[in-house]
Amino acid sequence: MIEGTWTPRRKKSLLDPRTKLLLIFVEAVLVLATAGGERLFWFRIAFAFLPFLLLLTAKRYKICTVGLLILSTIYILESAVFPYTQGALASILLLIIMVVNRFLPAYMMGAYVINTTTVSEFKAAMDKLHMPDALTIPMCVMFRFFPTIREENESIRAAMKMRGVRFGGGKEGQILEYRIVPIITCTAKIGEELSASALTRGLGMQKKRTNICHIGFSWADWFFFLLAAAMLIYWGLGVFS
Repeated sequence: MIEGTWTPRRKKSLLDPRTKLLLIFVEAVLVLATAGGERLFWFRIAFAFLPFLLLLTAKRYKICTVGLLILSTIYILESAVFPYTQGALASILLLIIMVVNRFLPAYMMGAYVINTTTVSEFKAAMDKLHMPDALTIPMCVMFRFFPTIREENESIRAAMKMRGVRFGGGKEGQILEYRIVPIITCTAKIGEELSASALTRGLGMQKKRTNICHIGFSWADWFFFLLAAAMLIYWGLGVFS
């Protein structure tokens, strides 16, 4: 028998899964809920662009570029177009600006977390946080659910494109039936299959599950924890002063 040295698996992304959960929470409170008002304005701007920087470090160039184009377009509309609009157009434009400015950074952070975190990494992080399996297992299933749905959607779109079921193909009326109905069916089926797969892998066992996945805090994780702590301290000084 040849003896070898076991080496822990390298992390897929720059950040620990626990840090990613913290950043999602901060995005939801700071950017989506606009907590802190004007006092945390520059923190809000920094955290709004943070997901795009993280996507660049993860080499997710396509989704990062699309998101930056959308956000830049919204900022241009807000500064150069909205001040000169009136009536119903101004109301519609304001609604679009508010929705995109609040939801897009949180969506991009969620995309970064899902695309750079494996199920094993997430399960190891939740075990270190001593989270119950009733919470951990559904979230583990979710990490595989959305990428699988995206793959199924691409397959359905390719199949319908060959049959001319697309905008401009002369069969626009069949898009609802041949695109939406299959994806709804696949969604229900994939959810059941992933749940069965999670139980097959032993995620539902009462005994402690072993995990060879290597996770841990690095300098980047400590930086974001200190940044979040600094933001909370600065916010608290403004509230209680």
